[in-house]
Amino acid sequence: MSGVRSPLRIGNASGFYGDRFDALREMLTGGPLDVLTGDYLAELTMLILGRDRLKNPRRGYAKTFLGQLEEGLGLAVDRGVKLVANAGGLNAAGLADEIRALADRVGVSVRVAHVEGDDLLAERDWGPGVLTANAYLGGAGIAACLRAGADVVVTGRVTDAALVTGPATAHFGWLAEDLDRLAGAVVAGHVLECGAQATGGNYSFFQEISGPHGVAHPGFPIAEIHADGSAVITKHPGTGGAVTVGTVTAQLLYETAGPRYPGPDVTARFDTVRLTDDGPDRVRISGVRGEVPPPFLKTGLTRVGGWRNEVVFVLTGLDIEAKASLVREQLEEALARRRPAEVQWTLARTDRADAAVEEEASALLRFVVRDPDPEVVGRAVSSAAIQLALSSYPGFHVTAPPGNSMPYGVFEAAYVDAYAVRHVAVLPDGTRLRIPPCSGAGQQGAEPGPAPAPEPGPGALAALPSPPLPRPLPAGPTRRVPLGTIAGARSGDKGGSANIGVWVRDDDAWRWLAHELTVERLRELLPEAARFTVERHLLPSLRALNFTIDGILGEGVASQARFDPQGKALGEWLRARHLDIPEALL
Repeated sequence: MSGVRSPLRIGNASGFYGDRFDALREMLTGGPLDVLTGDYLAELTMLILGRDRLKNPRRGYAKTFLGQLEEGLGLAVDRGVKLVANAGGLNAAGLADEIRALADRVGVSVRVAHVEGDDLLAERDWGPGVLTANAYLGGAGIAACLRAGADVVVTGRVTDAALVTGPATAHFGWLAEDLDRLAGAVVAGHVLECGAQATGGNYSFFQEISGPHGVAHPGFPIAEIHADGSAVITKHPGTGGAVTVGTVTAQLLYETAGPRYPGPDVTARFDTVRLTDDGPDRVRISGVRGEVPPPFLKTGLTRVGGWRNEVVFVLTGLDIEAKASLVREQLEEALARRRPAEVQWTLARTDRADAAVEEEASALLRFVVRDPDPEVVGRAVSSAAIQLALSSYPGFHVTAPPGNSMPYGVFEAAYVDAYAVRHVAVLPDGTRLRIPPCSGAGQQGAEPGPAPAPEPGPGALAALPSPPLPRPLPAGPTRRVPLGTIAGARSGDKGGSANIGVWVRDDDAWRWLAHELTVERLRELLPEAARFTVERHLLPSLRALNFTIDGILGEGVASQARFDPQGKALGEWLRARHLDIPEALL
């Protein structure tokens, strides 16, 4: 693939483990592609795969990918499309073997390679209960496999963007020093990684998307990567959804923080991204600057944090607060002799006065308990709740029958010296090729060492000065309406933290937003965020603000610390809050 300078057409067919099964076939048959990627891994997925591996050491990979290849492998080979997926999870070598066996079974000649070295579980003592410990590798191992002639490359834990930087590096012959080109590919990879989120899925202004399919069945995204690192985001013709500056902006803001986006291939500067309309369902990404990658690799750790149980009481009609107080007092008394380590009550006032539908007359009282001992939060809790059925508030009932305790997971990040990780490309002929860290990572010229370096964390990157604020809008009449009348938002999770990206679509709205939506105002609008550390980052080229709320998700999605455990709807909650917005913008 090296030496070819024509644009590289990379599509994506999966944004998570459980995404649309038919997407791989749809992408292979919908139009021309050079490479088709699949992102199957997330923080929660690693915990799921870790538990799979405990039951069967030969598992630990995303089984869905194998099912998709029953038909898709032959289609890919017939069309000359390379497949690159992180579906290997905790057992990339095992998945590669299964793909070879599948190819023999269906009569397809295919060269399979894999990337390993991310699994660091046995490299050190990570502490009690850790199930998985995986470094986020870059795309260089993928590139080596493709240069060696692989038709299919499967990996374990690589960065989501590595699924694009790897093929682009192989195709264009980029070097580790080609920082701006690599950074452009990282941005394109970040847009592609969550599948249909870039083509109208989960989009704030989804009602504006028309066409034969609307957003009911959006197509998956494609990036046309150019030799200079610029890209055009598009989709196959005739598929649903849309590719617009808005849909691409929304995905760029997803699960990011400050303007520096560090990774093992390059540190991409998101404050340099320029988006321009390139025609129907085409958005050009250009101007991306890159800096050397940090000297460490992020390593995701998952473990079983303990056991939890949950009871949701339905409170209907009048005296909601008094009913909640009564059942809370009764259940707290019943559990006093052996109280769980953590008890959480949340009353959601979903009720409305004089409701014509019983469900609309009801509020939900959520009771969640956690403890290291499964017996403490098992039947002892749910039985104590159900025993109140005839001796508590009028209209007593719950949303589900009593259940036993369930384990919950915890995610945390550690950071290790890039040279302490043995990144290896296992080529189609079985050759094992050691992949050194990219330029700028680790100590240049140092010998690889087995021991992790001190864990510096992302704060080791120097902070950028905040860009100047735009001129404020002149004073004028305002109207109290939802923020979402003029602003879009996209939110997501990174461990126990959440981010909310907020953007507007014209310069005057940006002048207002940049001055109005401060950290203090965000805390007022989202009271649940008030007790956490909140940071605000300005991205003027995108007319966007990006907020990070540290700790609002507890110990990560698997810990289910709140009603919306991944923070996916925080942005839409913010858009629903009312502000005094200048009438000139409305």
